[in-house]
Amino acid sequence: MTLECAITGKKPGRGYAYARRGKAKYLGGVGRKVTGKTRRRFKPNLQRVKIDIDGTVQTVRVCVKAIRGGLVKRPVKRKPFQMPNL
Repeated sequence: MTLECAITGKKPGRGYAYARRGKAKYLGGVGRKVTGKTRRRFKPNLQRVKIDIDGTVQTVRVCVKAIRGGLVKRPVKRKPFQMPNL
């Protein structure tokens, strides 16, 4: 199970976590100093959702950006109500 969005293909990015010490200049200090850098990963915010693909419902992992952006077509859970023919 990879950390990849099924719609956009978004994957984890790489970056650094900075360890700092000292007091900021605007607070009266001499400035913040970097004392270490360690590699880290920025993971996409993936959610497990049911989507409609060509009439079939599948559960896939999709990033929240795709869900909120309207790129995901959700299935109809229940048929709409219709009046009976009398």
